[in-house]
Amino acid sequence: MLTYLSRRLLAILPLLFGITLISFFVIHLAPGRPAVVDQTLNPKISLEVKERLVKLYGLDKPLHIQYLNWLARLARFDFGRSFTDDRLVRDKIIERVPLTLAINILSLVFIFALAIPIGVRSSLRPSGVFDKGMTFLVFFGFAVPTFWLALLCMNLFGIQLGWLPISGIKSLDFEYFGFWQRCLDVCRHLVLPVAVSSIGGLAAITRYMRSSMGEALQQPYIYAARAKGLPRRQVVYKHALRNALLPIVTILGLSIPGLLGGSVIFETIFSLPGVGRLFYEAVMMRDYNLIMAEVVLVAVLTMLGNLIADIAYAYVDPRIRYEKT
Repeated sequence: MLTYLSRRLLAILPLLFGITLISFFVIHLAPGRPAVVDQTLNPKISLEVKERLVKLYGLDKPLHIQYLNWLARLARFDFGRSFTDDRLVRDKIIERVPLTLAINILSLVFIFALAIPIGVRSSLRPSGVFDKGMTFLVFFGFAVPTFWLALLCMNLFGIQLGWLPISGIKSLDFEYFGFWQRCLDVCRHLVLPVAVSSIGGLAAITRYMRSSMGEALQQPYIYAARAKGLPRRQVVYKHALRNALLPIVTILGLSIPGLLGGSVIFETIFSLPGVGRLFYEAVMMRDYNLIMAEVVLVAVLTMLGNLIADIAYAYVDPRIRYEKT
């Protein structure tokens, strides 16, 4: 396992280099530059100031020199400064991470806590009343656009009923609240984003779990366990469920980038100051340093997520071993 783990970690470096190389050149192929955006926001800016901005950003150098300079800073874990406000890119991302992390972790907990039991129960009695009802709800979750559902929830629970806030992470008079009032206020602001962001994932994981569990229950070792007279609960939850979790482990590993990558749609609709919205703003402002920092963050998390999923396979399924690979 240690040899396999070492090889996989070493393989991350050339792969990350290729990702950053392609991303850097593709980003610079997009029309517009930071100085051009600044000129759009301020039409009175002079040509001399524009050229000074281009030189300040280092955009007057050849593209390969810009990439080598950026790569040298990356080796020191320095993502540079943002073109929009001259703040450290690292600081801008770190201050947005807690909110994005909280929303995505709560969504994952909500999804897996409901999807796995629903999928298991549906697989035990295929085409039953419960299975048909859950199938209808699952396809409804797939079919309904999440942004449209978010707007409907905002209108119903926020405007019509007035139960929940519809934007931001805290109220205007937040600073006058006590400790418990602040906690309650933040929780009320998180209800709609977490609920809406969980709908699509809940539908997908439920179907994956139902299908995987149905296949596991048809395996010969399950029939052998039943023939030995083992209790139904032990057969289902000890023998079948463990093997049925393999596809879910894969999905969970691929969900890791989203924990910090954020969601542009949800964070924009609900006006949440998260990492996803920060990335969208960086793209619109051609903030190259911030865009590349986000690309590196998501790329590293994606590769680590795949590695964690592969390692988890060995613990979920004892037939999988990596000593000789």
